[in-house]
Amino acid sequence: MTTTQARTEPEHAQGTDPHAGHAPAGHHGPHGYSAQKDAHLKRLRRIEGQIRGLQRMVDEDVYCIDVLTQVSASTKALQSFALSLLEEHLRHCVAAAAEEGGTELDAKVAEATAAISRLLRS
Repeated sequence: MTTTQARTEPEHAQGTDPHAGHAPAGHHGPHGYSAQKDAHLKRLRRIEGQIRGLQRMVDEDVYCIDVLTQVSASTKALQSFALSLLEEHLRHCVAAAAEEGGTELDAKVAEATAAISRLLRS
């Protein structure tokens, strides 16, 4: 476990349910992204490096257009990550709710729609 995980996810260290208190009612078992967790973390670390690069660029007074180009690349990387996560959510969480049907499906579709709406506004 990393220092960050210990700080932000104390329930792992205590041996309690890692999903307790983190997801709305009705979320059980691993999340849709769990199978790709290592790849996602690697991708996020790469994006984090891009953001740190932006900080260095500003600190070093790099030409503003060059900084904006890096902002654009970082933004696209985050959007791509978000779309990948959304696809996994649809395939795993929404598909599982579709099997259950009823209000669970309606709730998952509404939840996914709200997430898509937030992504479109960003």
